[in-house]
Amino acid sequence: MSVASSSHRILLGVSGGIAAYKAAELVRLLVKAGAEVQVVMTAAAEHFVGAATFQALSGRVVRRDLWDASAEAAMGHIELARWATRIVIAPASADLLARLAHGHADDLLSTLCLASAAPLSVAPAMNQQMWAHAATQSNLDLLRQRGVEVLGPASGEQACGDVGEGRLLEPADIATAVLAPQVDATLQGRRLLISAGPTLEDIDPVRFVGNRSSGKMGFAIAQAAQAMGAQVTLVAGPVALPTPIGVQRVDVRSALQMRDAVLQHLAGQDVFIAAAAVADYRPREVAAQKIKKCADTLELQLVRNPDIVAEVAARQDRPLVVGFAAETNDVEVHACDKLARKNLDMIAANDVSVAGQGFESESNALNIFWRGGELRIASAPKTEVARQLLMCIAARLSSTGISS
Repeated sequence: MSVASSSHRILLGVSGGIAAYKAAELVRLLVKAGAEVQVVMTAAAEHFVGAATFQALSGRVVRRDLWDASAEAAMGHIELARWATRIVIAPASADLLARLAHGHADDLLSTLCLASAAPLSVAPAMNQQMWAHAATQSNLDLLRQRGVEVLGPASGEQACGDVGEGRLLEPADIATAVLAPQVDATLQGRRLLISAGPTLEDIDPVRFVGNRSSGKMGFAIAQAAQAMGAQVTLVAGPVALPTPIGVQRVDVRSALQMRDAVLQHLAGQDVFIAAAAVADYRPREVAAQKIKKCADTLELQLVRNPDIVAEVAARQDRPLVVGFAAETNDVEVHACDKLARKNLDMIAANDVSVAGQGFESESNALNIFWRGGELRIASAPKTEVARQLLMCIAARLSSTGISS
């Protein structure tokens, strides 16, 4: 982790939840990196961890009460709001997110968020069902629209025994995101919708039709876009990849679910990048019970799935549409055919027959085509290929006059 300058004055809000204990490690990492840290705890947070811990780690008396007579004698909360160069809330509970979304100022932490002009980042932590609830997601959408950065959450085993999204990001990941300088604002103010990974089309409760896509290219694009200042929504098929920091992730399984998720999040987007390997066909019928092995052959009837990228490109209110083409031969011919046939603005094609490139690999190479132009990106780590692709997309946004 790079060392922060002394100009990092971080107001760290800690709300109620079992993940509050991880905030102590976050304070340690921020202070070690050179930041000044002032901890503000909610009343609920004190049920999980003591203020003395944070005071010892930060070297500052923890602020807890809006009605602290000594601190507020000179309007202390206003001074604190002006002092902070950044406000970070970790963990951010579902209750606190709801109060922030609706502009409440009923305790010290929520009041500081309203009274400060400093950038605000929240690291949610809650039960997976609370995270998935429509009310929580609606509150997060409101916060994102106001420029609040959402860090995580991570997915995995939770204290309650559930498994799923809702875990607090690891303190090291939060510290890295908080202290990293914003050196690339190429996509600042832009909104990108990205699809990634495979889709799995069920045959019966234990079998499916799928493909070899790992989702690594799409996730690399999402991570690079967020680092370039964009607000990113990532619609992901079933992959075992961590959510890029600051990216909103929507998990789906089938092509029909991916179509619904893409259309649901399409409004207001500047760019749609269709990096997912969507199954072209799905079984006509899904067996309710496992199909038993009782014959030498099995006939499986397939029907076509919707063409998501073509459907988006055909809309009147379409964003800039970028397709992907994973080919094994005649890459340019097939890519340019898809570009024209599906009315895309750009298409990124790769030859997945080349060893060490494409599916399940850490590297890739792309041939990018648009009407009247092309760009070839040589083999490189997918993170670098993603950055070069996004630079090309940013240039196309400027040339077409699409404003943010």
